Amino acid sequence: MKKWFKNKALIIIGAAVGAIAGYFYWQQVGCASGTCMITSKPLNSTIYGAVMGSLLFSMFKKEEKKTVLKEEDTHHDI
Repeated sequence: MKKWFKNKALIIIGAAVGAIAGYFYWQQVGCASGTCMITSKPLNSTIYGAVMGSLLFSMFKKEEKKTVLKEEDTHHDI
């Protein structure tokens, strides 16, 4: 569980930051007419912010380099 959380920590933090930003956007700007799909309800803007935050923060995740052994390197002469 710790390994999974450590691996996904940046995405989880991004989702939390995005959710908070989405809620504050709804609170401060919102949609006066109620016809805006994302900002008309606090739940919609919070979820949208969480998704956008996780996508944004996932761009900064470093990928592990995997070494690929060539077939020549795996055969040893005895």
